[in-house]
Amino acid sequence: MKEKITFSIASKELEQIVQAMESGKLDIDEALAKFEHGLELTKFLKKRLSEVENRVKELKGEKKD
Repeated sequence: MKEKITFSIASKELEQIVQAMESGKLDIDEALAKFEHGLELTKFLKKRLSEVENRVKELKGEKKD
């Protein structure tokens, strides 16, 4: 993921990947490529959620984990 992506776009894209993979209509190479991209998106989403959670804790005056 080289381009700038938002949380909303990443989550929608991940949802589309899941739907495509669940359809069973992808050949093995397409499925593997989508799976790899889905992993990248999942890592991005988890990282962003963690950043937001830490920022909210800071704003509330709580300790960071």
